[in-house]
Amino acid sequence: MIVALSTTILFAIISAVLIRGRRVALPTALVLWLSGFTAASTGVAGPVNDFLASLVRLVSGH
Repeated sequence: MIVALSTTILFAIISAVLIRGRRVALPTALVLWLSGFTAASTGVAGPVNDFLASLVRLVSGH
């Protein structure tokens, strides 16, 4: 559980740094941050995966 939380926090910090440095836009950083939950396999990984899959289907038009 400690590793899962630290991975999620790491992705949140990376997202914040990228936004602050104007390297990525807010939506891109949001997807990166949500990916932290997936990579960490936290309890919200399932809903986050479903949301990201829906987002991809919306963008791709399928």
